[in-house]
Amino acid sequence: MAQVSALWRHPIKSHGREALQSVTLTKGRTMPWDRRWAVAHALAKSDGHAWAPCANYSRGSKQPALMAINASTDEATGRVTLSHPDLPDLTFDPDRDEALFLEWVAPIMPPERTQSAHIHRVPGRGMTDTDYPSVSLINLASHAEVAAKLARDISPLRWRCNIHIEGLEPWAEAGWIGKTVQVGTAEFTIREPILRCMATTANPETGLRDADTLGTLKANWKHQNFGVYAEVIRSGEISIGDRVEVL
Repeated sequence: MAQVSALWRHPIKSHGREALQSVTLTKGRTMPWDRRWAVAHALAKSDGHAWAPCANYSRGSKQPALMAINASTDEATGRVTLSHPDLPDLTFDPDRDEALFLEWVAPIMPPERTQSAHIHRVPGRGMTDTDYPSVSLINLASHAEVAAKLARDISPLRWRCNIHIEGLEPWAEAGWIGKTVQVGTAEFTIREPILRCMATTANPETGLRDADTLGTLKANWKHQNFGVYAEVIRSGEISIGDRVEVL
C-alpha cells in the first residue's frame, strides 16, 4: 500500500524546510505556510504584489549554501526561526524584520552572485515555482533508484517536495500526469513532472554541492525530471501514514 511517509513545508522559498505531522489543504491553494515568503534579489523584476517566476528570487540553484537551512514556524505570531550549520539561529518576523534577515543570510551568499534585497509575500498565494498553486510529491522508490545510480546515500530533502510517498513502484508517479490522486481525505490532479535544477546537487546538511543528480537523471532516464506537481481539487487533511491512491 502506498502511503505518506513525510510532510514538509518551506516557509521562506529556498530558505529552510520544516517537518509536519499533518496538514489541512484547501482546494486551489498551496500548502499552508509553504513558500509564504520569497527573497527577491537585487536584480528582481518582481515587486511583491503578484506571483513571479523563480528567477527573481534567491534560491539554492545559485546559492547552494541555502540548502542547509532548517526552519520552524510559530503560526500564532508569524515568527520564523532559521538555523544553518555556519550561522547562529535567527528568530524573526519576515513581514517586519527584513533588514535583520538580510544581515543574517549575507555571510553564506556567494559574493559573485546578485545579493538578496527584499522579502516578498503575496497574500493567499504561496510562491511556488509554478504559476498555479502547486503541491509537490515525490516517490521514495524513485529516489532510491537515483541514490543507487549515484552509489551513495542521499537525502530526499534535496528535492524540496511537500509530500513524500513510500510503497510505490519506482517511477510510478511518471504515469500519474492528468490523473486524480487521493492522499488522506484530499484529492489532487497531477499537473506535470518537476524539471530539476542545480539546487538538488547540494547536500541539505552542509549546503555543499556533492552529488551529480542532474547528470545521473539524464544519463539513466534521459530527462531531468523528479517528482510531480499537483493541484488540490478537493480540500482535506493529510497525515503521515495516510493512504495514497490513484482514482
